[in-house]
Amino acid sequence: MTTDISTYRYNHTMYRVKDPRVSIKFYTEVLGMTLLEEHHSNEAKFSLYFVGYKDPASSGLVRLARQGLLELTHNHGTEDDASFAYNTGNGDGGGYGHIAITVDDLHAACKRFDNMGVKFIKRPEDGRMKHIAFIADPDGYRVEILENPMLKE
Repeated sequence: MTTDISTYRYNHTMYRVKDPRVSIKFYTEVLGMTLLEEHHSNEAKFSLYFVGYKDPASSGLVRLARQGLLELTHNHGTEDDASFAYNTGNGDGGGYGHIAITVDDLHAACKRFDNMGVKFIKRPEDGRMKHIAFIADPDGYRVEILENPMLKE
């Protein structure tokens, strides 16, 4: 038996989320992703939501043929527990870092995030790295925001 590593592709990252309605709204309305697919297992008490950016080259492709997706996994009932929170991997001991999203204009995007009430971890004017911002999703996962100069008009 052999396998061809040239066919391997990065497909998705999974985050556990407390309330899928809040998380899906963040990723679709704040970051502009699309809810591409969802699966529900009432018996096992979890739901999966796959979000990502529309890509003309992948229109009509099933989830496993896509790259760079985010899987939001919801364990049923967590949304009803006010004290419940996931470890995002950025606290004591660290480990996990963040996902990164590119935008056409960093400062305009940050102004938009401000207007939407998004929580900032780092603004472009903070610290030495003036070319990036960090925001937090509803569960506290970090999202790096980078300006892509190729998207400038």
